[in-house]
Amino acid sequence: MKQIKVDVAVIGAGTAGLAAYRAAIARGKRAVIVEAGAYGTTCARVGCMPSKLLIAAADAAHASSRYPEFGLGLEGRVRVDGKAVMRRVKRERDRFVGFVLQGVEGIDERLRIRGHARFVSDTTLQVDAHTRIEFGQAVIATGSSPIVPSFLRELGDRVVVNDDVFGWDDLPRSVAVFGPGVIGLELGQALHRLGVEVAMFGLSGSLGPLSDPALRQYAASSFGAEFYLDPSAKMLSATRADDGVKLLYLNKDGAVAERHVDYVIAATGRAPNVRGLGLEHTSLALDRFGVPLFDRATMRCGQSNIFIAGDANQDLPLLHEAADEGRIAGENAASYPEVRAFSRRATLSIVFTDPQIAIVGQRFAELKPGRFVTGEVSFEDQGRSRVMLRNEGLLHVYADAQSGKFLGAEMFGPDAEHIGHLLAWALQSGLTVAQLLEMPFYHPVVQEGLRTALRDAQAKLNAASAAAGKRAA
Repeated sequence: MKQIKVDVAVIGAGTAGLAAYRAAIARGKRAVIVEAGAYGTTCARVGCMPSKLLIAAADAAHASSRYPEFGLGLEGRVRVDGKAVMRRVKRERDRFVGFVLQGVEGIDERLRIRGHARFVSDTTLQVDAHTRIEFGQAVIATGSSPIVPSFLRELGDRVVVNDDVFGWDDLPRSVAVFGPGVIGLELGQALHRLGVEVAMFGLSGSLGPLSDPALRQYAASSFGAEFYLDPSAKMLSATRADDGVKLLYLNKDGAVAERHVDYVIAATGRAPNVRGLGLEHTSLALDRFGVPLFDRATMRCGQSNIFIAGDANQDLPLLHEAADEGRIAGENAASYPEVRAFSRRATLSIVFTDPQIAIVGQRFAELKPGRFVTGEVSFEDQGRSRVMLRNEGLLHVYADAQSGKFLGAEMFGPDAEHIGHLLAWALQSGLTVAQLLEMPFYHPVVQEGLRTALRDAQAKLNAASAAAGKRAA
């Protein structure tokens, strides 16, 4: 049994873990990083990058559908070569993974420990049967794993998760996607636009990260015009068939419907990888999911010497958040017992569908009724959007009814990734709607739609202020 004594032990070599390890090393601490799985990060291997590669191919294929409206001709239809699409996805994915591996391999091999780590106590880790690590502080950065509902597990190799999709050598003829969340929407629409027959089912009525009823309804109608989508499906059964999977469900009219697909994609969320960590051998307080309770300003678990970062804490499963959390956890682990509260960046989430979805700051569901106003714009008649035949979508911006301070936004529309960034910067800067309207808006650009929404919000703020003045008089 190998015995190691370090200042900081980091469990997990993903985005958060690597950031934590580097932060601890930068402060002159002796640290080790433990990993049980493949190096390469979730983002590079099975998340952000391969999904965007698939989406890019889908967008290119879909562009031809707009040719006739532009007065452009096309001889026949665009032919999708599924094998060629997946070859590029995997080739470029491996390139991105390679960059991560270069960084990992730059870490001293003696400080990279392979195996499954378990807590023996608040100051000791056991890695498989070969290494025991005594640490001053630890950072849990073990990531998350896809959830497969129990009723789908009996489908065997015909049920896959997003990790599996990027291992395909060719595209299937048909799939059913369970879970219209971020992953389900991105993969489902991309596969549909690449010629795969897609049906998407949800149970709760939710759609991606959208909480504003108007936007959720609009987005559901838009996606539903492309492929079968039922966010509140009533499934009767899912069984193996010789050539795939047979689904029985109630359609939107309440009638029993049957559908045969090659594969079922379970996009029903991800669970933090905290089971098997031996947390029961620590003094940490856990939530009902078994995740340690922590302070998101310090990443510290209670008053302990243990920190948690990235998807493992089930807070904000986004790469930039994981990197920030890993850095915060690593710096605080290195400076322990002195622990600093860090300011977190404005919340920004983007879904790379078409139209795109962006969430900035507080969502509609998180705001208190009567305390805010909503500025609205439809992109259906927005100038630049119509020019590009991308005139579809809604943007709602939310502002504090008294101060006029910008609070957040939900968007389903063109260039949401860019408008989302503008609004996230505005939120982090603490700007009011009036101050945002003082900013330059070029003509003609899609961002003029944002100005329309801000003007609508300001008009409502002015009306509320006038009404309050009359009541006071």
